[in-house]
Amino acid sequence: MGGLLRVRINGVEKEYEQGVTYQDLADEVQKEYKEGTILLAKDGENLQELISRVRDGAEISFLTLKDGAGQLVYKRSITLLLLKAVCDLYGQNIMAGVRVLYSIGKGWYCTVRDRKADAAFIEAVTKRMKELTAQELPILKRTVKTRDAVRMFEEQGMPEKGKLFRYRRSSTVSLYGIEGFEDYFYGYMVPNTRYLTAFELQPYEEGFVVLIPDKANIREIPQFKPLPKLFQVQKVSTDWGNMLEIDTVGALNYQVSQGNMQEIILVQEALQEKRIAEIAEMIKNQPEKKLIMIAGPSSSGKTTFSHRLSVQLRAHGLRPHPIPVDDYFIDREQTPVDEYGMKDYECLEAIDVRQFNEDMGRLLAGERVELPTYNFFTGCREYGKGKYKQLGKEDILVIEGIHCLNDQLSYSLPQENKFKIYISALTQLNIDEHNRIPTTDGRLIRRIVRDARTRGTAARDTIARWYSVRRGEENHIFPYQEEANIMFNSALIYELAVLKQYAEPLLFGIPEDTAEYQEAKRLLKFLEYFVPVESDSIPNNSILREFVGGSCFHL
Repeated sequence: MGGLLRVRINGVEKEYEQGVTYQDLADEVQKEYKEGTILLAKDGENLQELISRVRDGAEISFLTLKDGAGQLVYKRSITLLLLKAVCDLYGQNIMAGVRVLYSIGKGWYCTVRDRKADAAFIEAVTKRMKELTAQELPILKRTVKTRDAVRMFEEQGMPEKGKLFRYRRSSTVSLYGIEGFEDYFYGYMVPNTRYLTAFELQPYEEGFVVLIPDKANIREIPQFKPLPKLFQVQKVSTDWGNMLEIDTVGALNYQVSQGNMQEIILVQEALQEKRIAEIAEMIKNQPEKKLIMIAGPSSSGKTTFSHRLSVQLRAHGLRPHPIPVDDYFIDREQTPVDEYGMKDYECLEAIDVRQFNEDMGRLLAGERVELPTYNFFTGCREYGKGKYKQLGKEDILVIEGIHCLNDQLSYSLPQENKFKIYISALTQLNIDEHNRIPTTDGRLIRRIVRDARTRGTAARDTIARWYSVRRGEENHIFPYQEEANIMFNSALIYELAVLKQYAEPLLFGIPEDTAEYQEAKRLLKFLEYFVPVESDSIPNNSILREFVGGSCFHL
C-alpha cells in the first residue's frame, strides 16, 4: 500500500494515489452535493483550494455557494473573470481604472474611470465573460517576490496594490491569472472558469452592479433592487475618503507611517459631528417630529450616535430623552424560539409592542408615564425605578432599537410624529483597486472587541453567534433601511488600524480544533494589512470609544 493516501471524505475512509488534488475528489463526489457545485474544500477546520494537493490523513468535506466561504470564493473569482474580460476588450489602461467599491442590494458596485458603463459596455463585457467560461480556462496561481509584485502593478497603473504590499511583512505575494492576465486577490479562487457561469451585470448610476446567486437561492440570480438612500450615503463616505486622500488600506498605511494620523482622526471625527449637527437641525426644523426612531445592525454605534445626536439636539434648544426599545423586552422565559429551538431575541415578538405603543402614545398626549427598565441579569422587565417622563413643548424622545424603522413596532403612533434614522458602519476603505472590505467584517471586529471588554465574552463565542445576528439583521433591519428619513454612516476611515491591536490577541486565543478557528484565521490575515494606530488621539465622544473603551458617555 506504499505511496497511497488514506483520507476520510464526509466520514467515509478512502485511498488515493499520491498527488491527488481536492478538485479530483470533488469531481468524484459532486453528485452527492445536490445544493450546488463544489467550490472549496475543508480539511478539518482548515480551508483548502481545490487546486491544492491532498495530504495523508485528511478529514475532508466540501463547500458550495450555500456556505459563506464558498460565496467569497465565487465573488473573488467572478471579479477576476470580469477584469480579464475588460482587459481583453479595452486593454490594460482601462482595466486598471476599474474599481470594485461597495455592496448594494444583493450585488456589488463597480465603476470604470473616465467612462460610463452604458448598455454597450455591459453587453460586451458580459459576452466576453461567457466566452471565457465556455473555454474552461484554468485559473492559475503563482507566488512572486513582493518587490516584483509592487513593480508589476505600478507598471500596470495600479499603484494602490503597490502601496498595499509595501507595508506587508511577507516577502512573497500570491497572484491569480487567466491566460496570462494576473491580479492579486485577498483569498482563494475556484480552479477553472467553467465554475463561473452564474452572474449578471446591470448598469447602475455611473457604474454597474455585479450579481451572483446568494445563499438563499443558489439556482437563480437575485433581482437587483436599487437602494438610492443607501447608495448615496456610501457615495458621500467614499467622497470623504477621496478628500482625505485615503481610499485604500495602502493609502491609510502611508499616512500612518508619515505620522499624520492625529490630524486625520480629528478631521474624520469633525466630518461625522458636522453630519450629526445637520441631522439635529433637520429635526429642529420639523417641530412635529417628537419620536426620533434610530435603527441599525449590530455594532453600528447606535448608542454613541444617540448620545451625540442628543447633545446636538440640546444645542438646538430641544430636550431629548433616550428610550431604549430593549427596555420593552418581554420576560426571557416567554421569548419565542427560532427554527433551531434557540430563543430569538431579534424578532419583533420578543418586544412588548402593545405596551410600547401605549406608553409612547400617552407621552405624545402629554401624560406623565412610568417607563420600564429591563434587567438583563434576571431576564425580567422592572418598574419602580422612578423612571417617569412627561413631554413638554421642547421635549423629544430618542428611541433606539433594531425594529425602529418597522412601523409594526410603532403601529399606533402617528407617522407625522416620527423621524427615522438608519445607522450602519459602511466601510469606505478598499484593500486595493479590486478588493473591497465587507462592511460585515468591520462590524464583526467591532463586536469582538466590545464583547470581550464589556461582557467578558470570548471571541470564539462572538463569532459563533454572528450567523444568528446576521440572520436577524437580514430579516428585521435591512428590509426597512430605505424607509429611513436619513442615513448615517458610523464607519471611521482609521478604525480598523486601531481595532487591530485589540482584536488580534482575542482572535489568536481561538483554538485550531474549533469551528470558529477558520473565521478567526481569515480575520487575522485581513488585519495583517493594517499598520496599527494607537487609540490615544481618539476623542472621548467618538463612536469608536463605544468599542475600545474610554467614552465620555455612560454606555
